[in-house]
Amino acid sequence: MTIPLALQHATEEFDRFLADARDTAGLTTRNQTYTMVEGVLVVFRRRLSVEEAIRFAGVLPPVLRAIFVADWDPAEPRRPFTDRETMTAEVQDLRRHHNFAPASAIADVAAALRRNMDTDKLDRVLATLPEGAADFWKA
Repeated sequence: MTIPLALQHATEEFDRFLADARDTAGLTTRNQTYTMVEGVLVVFRRRLSVEEAIRFAGVLPPVLRAIFVADWDPAEPRRPFTDRETMTAEVQDLRRHHNFAPASAIADVAAALRRNMDTDKLDRVLATLPEGAADFWKA
């Protein structure tokens, strides 16, 4: 069997996504953008069960999937979906002194994600997740 194309081109796809997210958020560096993206993924993950998180990870592009599950503590208490402002503050809390995520971080990452993956697959899995999950990924 050949290596799946998604894996063969994972780095290039991630670079395109990261540039898109950077431009959408008005950030200037890849490092700033990476921290914002990681924060958004971690904040979302904290609101899912292990089974739900694995289902969601399964539709993400390979590098985003790896970021989504990296350093995960499945025993961490599950948090509820709340208002966008509260969850954005949580995104901005990741590496606080090196975090430049704007108030629009969740929407910015959602918009870039939707432009860089199969949105039908994303929407199908979001429909199986708890209330608030689909709204989280609205751009």
